Amino acid sequence: MSKPQPIAAANWKCNGTQESLTQLVEVFNGHKIDHDVQCVVAPTFVHIPLVQAKLRNPKFVVSAENAIAKSGAFTGEVSMPILKDLKINWVILGHSERRTYYGETNEIVAQKTLDAYKQGFYVIACIGETLQQREAGQTAKVVLTQTQAILKLLPKEAWSKIVLAYEPVWAIGTGKVATPEQAQEVHAILRKYLKEKLGDEIASKLRILYGGSVTGQNAATLYKKPDINGFLVGGASLKPEFLQIIDATK
Repeated sequence: MSKPQPIAAANWKCNGTQESLTQLVEVFNGHKIDHDVQCVVAPTFVHIPLVQAKLRNPKFVVSAENAIAKSGAFTGEVSMPILKDLKINWVILGHSERRTYYGETNEIVAQKTLDAYKQGFYVIACIGETLQQREAGQTAKVVLTQTQAILKLLPKEAWSKIVLAYEPVWAIGTGKVATPEQAQEVHAILRKYLKEKLGDEIASKLRILYGGSVTGQNAATLYKKPDINGFLVGGASLKPEFLQIIDATK
């Protein structure tokens, strides 16, 4: 069976200046992408209008890095209605940094995923284990528990707008990368579990991305694995190198 449409997503985290991002977006604009791939760019909240104004390559959409469900007295947050008003239709939820630094539990991530779906967003929902959990042989248990929390809340029809991103925490920003075999093993476990819960049709179409020190050099080898459907990229997405990663999804 052929793979679903790949996704190459750039998670810029808390990085960038108006000058550096303008220059990078111009590089993206000048790159011809001739295969069926969805390119997603997630700037900081304050840079969203800049990127929307400058990004002209039709292969790209702009995403938020996080969101809460509703507007109101939530100082320092950005809500889904505010993002919709800015014509943003994608959001990244549950990144390990949100879980680690800001206390987002599996249940919080699942609820936010449901809220985002109800408000018309495409969601990149992040899951992944720490080094301690991997060394303890708990990888499958951790990622399936994180996924199960989302499964409990979402109706089956929601999964057409959900993308899973497997990001082993020990590989994010460390220069360490899961081997293609390690990444494929987890992706296969996830897809098998989702087939059991959602059926073959939904599970086979679901995009499962890999994230964690993805580079222009290792992306093609990773993408060759049958259950890897693209990438959620941190550091390398702030460089023209991101275009190599996009091209690796052919």
